[in-house]
Amino acid sequence: MTAPAAQPAWPPARPGAPLAVLVSGGLDSAVLLAEAVRAYPIVFPLYVRAGLHWEPVEREYLDRFLAALRAPSLRPLHVLDEPIRDVYGDHWSVSGEGVPGADTPDDAVFLPGRNVLLLAKPLLWCHLNGVPEVATAPLNSNPFPDATPKFYDDFARVVSAAVAGGVRVLRPYSSLHKVDVLRRGRGLPLEHTFSCLRPANGLHCGACNKCAERRAGFADAAMPDPTRYAV
Repeated sequence: MTAPAAQPAWPPARPGAPLAVLVSGGLDSAVLLAEAVRAYPIVFPLYVRAGLHWEPVEREYLDRFLAALRAPSLRPLHVLDEPIRDVYGDHWSVSGEGVPGADTPDDAVFLPGRNVLLLAKPLLWCHLNGVPEVATAPLNSNPFPDATPKFYDDFARVVSAAVAGGVRVLRPYSSLHKVDVLRRGRGLPLEHTFSCLRPANGLHCGACNKCAERRAGFADAAMPDPTRYAV
């Protein structure tokens, strides 16, 4: 595998300390993980499994990406279960029905409390396993109320207070846009990343909101799109 040309987007605040990275299999978290393993001596990838429609296919892509990354500092994937069906009911993210299409705005894909789910167990896992920081990859364009700097900092403080801990949430891409992240990931095996709400036979559907965002990102970055789309 060819390493990305860019340097890590952030220097370790605690040199020598391990880092956890929230990974989903998508472009942003994949590039974040690849940069982290170049900057930290030990990196723990964490995947939160909520029972969403696309997760089985997403995990297949993520496993392939992790196998292709092959870094000495990279530890095996740790999966944390946080089932949401009992709360979301027949929401499109669970049922796969009525998925936001390619022409819908960014806020059409809002999942209520998504970052609460993505952070609660990882923060506790880090506390119990002696990992002082967990990194996640929200971008500057993220419009959702649970993706603000205040939310991340306040939520980390609340969870840390509950266990007398001090785990921090890092957001090194919070000032970047999709095109910036893609350029940072040039040379990575991005064909093994997944950004689709309604996978079709193991492929990106090519017709949902996230597939449209993915296509636009590669086009804006003037990079070949290695993705196989169903349509």
